Amino acid sequence: MAKARFGIIVFPGSNCDHDAHYVAGAVMDQNARLIWHKEGSLGTLDVVILPGGFSYGDYLRCGAIARFSPIMKDVVRFANNGGIVLGICNGFQVLTEAGLLPGALLRNQSLKFICRDVTLRVENSETLFTNAASKGSLLTIPIAHGDGNYFTDPDTLASLEANGQIVFRYCDREGRITEEANPNGALSNIAGIVNTEGNILGMMPHPERASDAALGKTDGARIFESIVRSVAHRVPSIHIPV
Repeated sequence: MAKARFGIIVFPGSNCDHDAHYVAGAVMDQNARLIWHKEGSLGTLDVVILPGGFSYGDYLRCGAIARFSPIMKDVVRFANNGGIVLGICNGFQVLTEAGLLPGALLRNQSLKFICRDVTLRVENSETLFTNAASKGSLLTIPIAHGDGNYFTDPDTLASLEANGQIVFRYCDREGRITEEANPNGALSNIAGIVNTEGNILGMMPHPERASDAALGKTDGARIFESIVRSVAHRVPSIHIPV
């Protein structure tokens, strides 16, 4: 079976780019390469990852400047042509700023940076990113953000619910969706969403930090396993011309 081709975008201030590269390449045994934000083309890829970190120091607004990096023009083209895109933490923020996902990530309700493990409930297991999990399954994955409070308007929220676009919700260890289990005040405990076409996922938790047994956490590998499986079974395979 051909290996999936991952491209991980590196912005000034990215700090989880090498983590994502390591998981895609070393842990998942796929082809992975880093792509500097000033490059004009992605080349031939199956998957693009916008990693976590603090692109451009989070100045102006998280992800607002990174959205105008030269490579983002090709990321938008790739996404609009059906390419698989995963935005993690700051990457999620960049996706909303670029208009590839609805809503916005606001300051945490506590106004404090939060770095700890959280429990996620898989709300939709029929996506390109969750097919290696089951609906209702619980994943322990860390968060590390100051602006993870997902917000959108009522009509968009209703649409996300109706279309099955809410992929992950924060929950307690028994899988209950509670206010106490919500680390940042996100609307409806939302931790991750997909676009209407299902090829773009934004999530605040860091699956790349929970994908290697050496770290004592492997739940995050479900996301990467799902992506690899999706690339292998997509008909036809994604080969997007430059």
